[in-house]
Amino acid sequence: MGGGGNPELQELSQQLQELEEQQEELEGEIEDLKDEKGDIDEAIETIDALDTGSIVQVPLGGGAHVRAEVQDLDEIVVELGGGYAAERDEENAVETLENKQDTLDERISDLEDEVSQVEEQSSELEQKAQQLQQQQMQQQMQQMQGEQNDEDE
Repeated sequence: MGGGGNPELQELSQQLQELEEQQEELEGEIEDLKDEKGDIDEAIETIDALDTGSIVQVPLGGGAHVRAEVQDLDEIVVELGGGYAAERDEENAVETLENKQDTLDERISDLEDEVSQVEEQSSELEQKAQQLQQQQMQQQMQQMQGEQNDEDE
């Protein structure tokens, strides 16, 4: 007859596992966005350091690069998102990249808020599970004492 709270504990355990998976996904997304932000930082630093006539390595894809000379800093192609890109001068290219960073910062902040909410839900479920386990243990102890009293009589 023991284990009356077991289905409830199993359900809580399943919910906790789902929240843990959700938290891992969110944290993975945050890491990806932080990596993208780091790439943008690098691009901004590179643009700031470039001069006309600078020699750079241009990626061709597949791990191949070619050396090239920068002829005009007023022709920097910046990805805008959604498969679109635009040609910008140096100042506007940096501004566009900084705007992308701001958007990433907002998204990271939103995801961190979601992680906090998931952590809060997990904490509440863990407390519930502990309470249920304690109640179950008390019931088992009472049953054992009752059985022992029956044997003594």
